[in-house]
Amino acid sequence: VIVDVNTEVQSPAGGRTELEVNLAGQRIVKPVTLNAGLNVVRARVTIRQPKLWWPNGHGAQPLYPLVVRVAGDEVRKCIGLRTIEVINVEDKRGLSMTFRVNGRDIFCKGANWIPCDAMPQRQTRAVYDDLLESARQVHMNMLRVWGGGQYERDDFYELCDEKGLLVWHDFMFSCALYPATRDFLDNVRQEARHQVKRLQTHACLALWCGNNEDVGALTWFKESREQRDRYLVDYDRLNEGVLGAAVDECDPTRKFWPSSPCGGRGDYSDCWHADNRGDMHYWSVWHEGKSFDAYYAVSPRFCSEFGYQSFPSLDLIRQYAPRDQFNVTAPIMEWHQRHPRGNSIITEMFSRYFRMPDGFENFVYLSQVQQALAIKTAVEHWRRLAPTCMGTLYWQLNDNWPVCSWASVEYGGKWKLLHYAAKKFYAPTIVTAFQKDGIVEVWVASDVPVKGTVVAEIRNFTGKVVRRMRLPVRRAGLVKKWKVTDPTSTFLQLSFNGATNTVTTAVSDWILSHDQPNGAPTAVTRMSSSAR
Repeated sequence: VIVDVNTEVQSPAGGRTELEVNLAGQRIVKPVTLNAGLNVVRARVTIRQPKLWWPNGHGAQPLYPLVVRVAGDEVRKCIGLRTIEVINVEDKRGLSMTFRVNGRDIFCKGANWIPCDAMPQRQTRAVYDDLLESARQVHMNMLRVWGGGQYERDDFYELCDEKGLLVWHDFMFSCALYPATRDFLDNVRQEARHQVKRLQTHACLALWCGNNEDVGALTWFKESREQRDRYLVDYDRLNEGVLGAAVDECDPTRKFWPSSPCGGRGDYSDCWHADNRGDMHYWSVWHEGKSFDAYYAVSPRFCSEFGYQSFPSLDLIRQYAPRDQFNVTAPIMEWHQRHPRGNSIITEMFSRYFRMPDGFENFVYLSQVQQALAIKTAVEHWRRLAPTCMGTLYWQLNDNWPVCSWASVEYGGKWKLLHYAAKKFYAPTIVTAFQKDGIVEVWVASDVPVKGTVVAEIRNFTGKVVRRMRLPVRRAGLVKKWKVTDPTSTFLQLSFNGATNTVTTAVSDWILSHDQPNGAPTAVTRMSSSAR
């Protein structure tokens, strides 16, 4: 690997000095002459038999210390050696979106990241480390830094480097229309160039994205609907003219993705409801109140936002609410719910999948069960669609205050049930079953080549095995399908035993097997195996 080290030096008067670079056991010293003002001095280091950096679950994350000294100043960094490409290819379904690291196509598994605390002084390295370790432990390999948040401290990116968490990075523009005056664009240009230069040495950084949902915002406001051409030009001046230009100039090895969601540069189409181009945000289940099986109706190329809410734990609720407020409609409960219909949406969905819980404690618990079921339904379905779909980032990993929200890790770091479920549905290899119109399909999805055997057992309610099948698995994909003969009085249990390049362990979950009245597909059961 050839590493080109480019160092910017501001010199008040110029003069002669030395550039010293220390990397991978090599020390290079060369004389340089500085001019007054901004200088760029360069050195090249060749690393033989390099140790490559990989995303979590695909290999190790070796980091090389890099020390650069010039004109009495010193910079220290740790760099990872890897190639990363974002593959966008026109195909029969539309436009693909695949992250390719060191030549290997990676199914991106993760969540969206928001600032870890509303109070900046509480955003410590220990808090970052705890949250990012929670992501790593459930097999996540990517986080999306949301454009409504902030450029994070160095600690965040350093820890992502160490833990193998790829970073999809929005610029800090979100859900709004922005001006395109000369002064504003000049200010943004300085911000963008500074942040790109600051962060571009991190191995974890996978993609620069111009904004969150600003293309959609063109249709949200009366002014932009009536003068779309004007506001589209303003959008393009900011997004392509400033942000895209900053990436193209300062970090040309990385992809600039104009917006999330979108279909790439020059594409201003609807990626909230069209699932065939680039990345998609799918919110029909939460915002529109569709049932969980609505996830089966879409086949995104990459779903970078989708989510469902739950309450935090009773332990956290007790920190902000007295016991006489333990009611879903109490003022404090409504205040600690940042969606105007959030508590009503949660309650209404109970009536579709469960009986109404008895008491507030059961309400809180069942809300977390329901959230886990929602996200599990989406992820398991979309993982089996690979390579058509090559990424799922649910909304969201974390909270920045104690609140009822879409997070899988509540404020303070405690895991919700969704996060425990994520450890299973994001496992390296999972086995899933789907039922539609009286037909059961068994699928295997895997991050790595897989061989083994699925054991499918149909049991009655006494636990007696009515039918047992041993299904050979030679690759990921559809394993077998068959017609259900007695769907209302039997269970289906799946277990998987096999080996990839590591040993796997099988764990089974049980779900009642039946068709829904409307014939929509229903998840039957799922087993996930964890590679250790």
